[in-house]
Amino acid sequence: MTNQRISNIRNVAALAGVSIATVSRALQHPDKVREETRRKVFEAVQKVNFVPNANARNFRQQSNRTVILLVRDIGNPFYLEIYKGVEETASEAGYKVLMGDARDDEARVANYIDLVRQKHADGLILMTGNFPAELAERPDLLPPIVIASETIPGLDLPTAKVDNVAASTEAVRYLIDAGHHEIVHIAGPRPESLAEERLSGYRQALSDAGIADDENRIVCGDYSIEAGREAVRRLVAQKTVFTAIFAASDQMAIGAISELKQNGLSVPADISVVGFDDIIFANAFDPPLTTVRQPRRDMGRRAMELMIQRLDGTKSHDIIQLETELIVRGSVAPRRSTGPKPNRRKPAGKVDI
Repeated sequence: MTNQRISNIRNVAALAGVSIATVSRALQHPDKVREETRRKVFEAVQKVNFVPNANARNFRQQSNRTVILLVRDIGNPFYLEIYKGVEETASEAGYKVLMGDARDDEARVANYIDLVRQKHADGLILMTGNFPAELAERPDLLPPIVIASETIPGLDLPTAKVDNVAASTEAVRYLIDAGHHEIVHIAGPRPESLAEERLSGYRQALSDAGIADDENRIVCGDYSIEAGREAVRRLVAQKTVFTAIFAASDQMAIGAISELKQNGLSVPADISVVGFDDIIFANAFDPPLTTVRQPRRDMGRRAMELMIQRLDGTKSHDIIQLETELIVRGSVAPRRSTGPKPNRRKPAGKVDI
């Protein structure tokens, strides 16, 4: 470690009012440091213009031609096509792509941002609704970041996404046109923007049709299969009457269908279901899932194009809005004259997917 680097770390520590060891820990392992301490350290780093990298003297010229795609859940197949789009465009421009798993944890997001600030990567394509509050308040501390699919309030960053409100409105109108009025929405984790946008579309469709908005028919989940199952369990336990479900992700829709079957209900004869995303399993499930198709590969390509612009020095704050398509398959049927009551007979055998 050079004398200059030691001096800079001391300056950061003195300005933040913490020890040198705490500065090092905050920069290398932010998840192990309290939020207030992290904020003080980051502010001090900015004021003394300290770059925490052994090659800091070459920071302005340094590039390893690598971009990180940071996703909510690396096990979710939704991200596969997006990764392909990012990688295709990155490869054409001579960049490599690494995928990171945020696990809906702000500390992990902060850690990946710090990796980019240390120049272990050149930029970050962010696909998570969580963002460290102390960094959101100090955009001048941020390295090159592009947002894909998500919306993070207060951050004026280039973004590639779809119109979630319009797409959700169209999906719910399709159910209404099939005669359904008692429609459940399995929402994403509120109050994240992505979840709120899809919920807004659900409510807009109901309002347009003159259908009352019933809070008992809104259940939140984390976009996973298990969240869809748990949502149906809750609805059955509280004896909610419904004839259709609009889920904010295909995984939650698939989980909901699986649980409906365990409760002796048929899809779509008893309950109609619409998802969102059109993941690879949507057309292979029984019944094939009606869903909103996002142009995921194109989204990945456009996000990487925005990243290349930023890395080339173009300070673009563009928001690219891509078109969705409602894919009609076999999970929706016209509403019966009287909708079934969930759990009206004993659950069938366990259904695994």
